[in-house]
Amino acid sequence: MMAAAPARAARATNSIDPTSLTMPETTRPLVQFRGVQKTYDGEQLVVHRLDLDIRRGEFLTLLGPSGSGKTTTLMMLAGFESPTAGEILLDGAPITRTPPHKRHFGMVFQNYALFPHLTVGQNVAYPLTVRKVPAADQKTRVEQALAMVKLQGKADRLPAQLSGGQQQRVALARALVFQPQLVLMDEPLGALDKQLREHMQLELKALHAQLGVTFVYVTHDQGEALTMSDRVAVFNDGVIQQIDGVQEIYERPANRFVAGFIGDSTVLTGTVRAAHTDGGAERCGVVLPDGRVLTGLNINQAAVGDAVQACVRPERIMLHTRAPAERGNLLQAQVGSVIYYGDHLRLICRLAGGQPDASAKLPLSTPTVPHPGDTVWLEFPPEFTRIYR
Repeated sequence: MMAAAPARAARATNSIDPTSLTMPETTRPLVQFRGVQKTYDGEQLVVHRLDLDIRRGEFLTLLGPSGSGKTTTLMMLAGFESPTAGEILLDGAPITRTPPHKRHFGMVFQNYALFPHLTVGQNVAYPLTVRKVPAADQKTRVEQALAMVKLQGKADRLPAQLSGGQQQRVALARALVFQPQLVLMDEPLGALDKQLREHMQLELKALHAQLGVTFVYVTHDQGEALTMSDRVAVFNDGVIQQIDGVQEIYERPANRFVAGFIGDSTVLTGTVRAAHTDGGAERCGVVLPDGRVLTGLNINQAAVGDAVQACVRPERIMLHTRAPAERGNLLQAQVGSVIYYGDHLRLICRLAGGQPDASAKLPLSTPTVPHPGDTVWLEFPPEFTRIYR
């Protein structure tokens, strides 16, 4: 449930952070959201007091489940939605009340939004036409844009004569042809099949590196976000739960939601028995319902007696077919199933004490693979076991 906001929060503010106007252009973010809120009914906030800096030249992905506020944030940046409160700045200047066509941002939608009666070349040229670019310049720039997305020789075709992936490239060429400083993408690969979507992810990443243009990308696909982004902002209930580089987001989730939403995890429940600092890292011991104890990183300062969850990625779990001597963080389990994933094996293991099944990854080269029904021992390395209250 979204938190209720009083109706008075719906009144827009015009305040601007004065430091944003005095920072050098080389260090100032390209886009700044300052205290931005959005409500459609004056009661429920879709976006809660958003403060977000978008860096020049970065590939930033807004990631989250449906209704998390990520698309609304993109639409406010594009100008298709207006903030209820707060301010959006571009290069330090407010654009909150600037109409979309005057923001000069490139935009790519999931449904491509191509004109079916216009050729590929005419579709790509459309932003130049409305900007009254001379015809000779239009031809050159359209050819350059189509070459960027590997569609040379397709200018005279109609969109219906192209595949879905090619139509998406046309939409991307149209967004880039007028050389915008910012390109916004709203789930642009969602309609493509898995193989083509993964191919286009790599092409988009390479194109971003080539052009150096700032990309802001919306998706609910965690793998897509990790593959392409420089940074990921994880949204839930209208709030950014964490914004970080892709490795940080995956390896060091800031809270339970991020840990559960990004990638797979085995999640065990228990109670904090002891908390301490070890080598500068906060750690704690967790007693499971059956009395066994796990030690892990104390991510958000759980105290003794707190009910917590211990989360471990499947590739971090070490599987033993015999009980190792003198090893901590070790749980006995029974193999429930062995699943072939193509590039690895996934073992689903049953744990005692009413805990959910644990998932462990094994490389295909593993010499001895346990069978369903076999007893195994799962080792949870403390440095990769993250405890959340």
